[in-house]
Amino acid sequence: MLIGELSQRTGTPTRLLRYYEDQGLIRPHRRPGGFREYAEADVRTVRCIRTLLAAGIGTLTIAELLPFLLGDARIEESGCPELLPELYQVHWRVSDAIANLLAARDVLDSVIAAAREAAPGADRSAGPGAA
Repeated sequence: MLIGELSQRTGTPTRLLRYYEDQGLIRPHRRPGGFREYAEADVRTVRCIRTLLAAGIGTLTIAELLPFLLGDARIEESGCPELLPELYQVHWRVSDAIANLLAARDVLDSVIAAAREAAPGADRSAGPGAA
C-alpha cells in the first residue's frame, strides 16, 4: 500500500509517517520511482507507535520496544530491562490519568443523574449509561 492508504487506515498524517520512517520506526520498501510501499504489518506497527506516543513514550524508547512488542525479538534480547525505570514512570503516569478520568466520569454520572431527576420530562434514554 502507498503512504496515503496507510495514512487513511491508521488516521496518521503522511507527514508523521515520514517522521516515523526518519526515526527508524517503520521501514517501507521503495519502489523504483521512489514511492514508499508499506506492508500490511505496518498498519499494526503505526497503531502501536501512536499508542506509545500517546502514553508519553519518546521515539527513541519506542524504537527499542517495537521489536519486542511486534514479536520480532524476545525480551532478554531487547533493551527492555534497561528501560524499566522509564517504563515504570510511564505506567504510573498512565495509571494516574486513568484514575483521574474515572473520578471525573463518576462526578459526571452524579450530575447527570441529578439533572435527570430534576427534569421530570427529560429524555432518560439519552446519553451513556442510560438503560
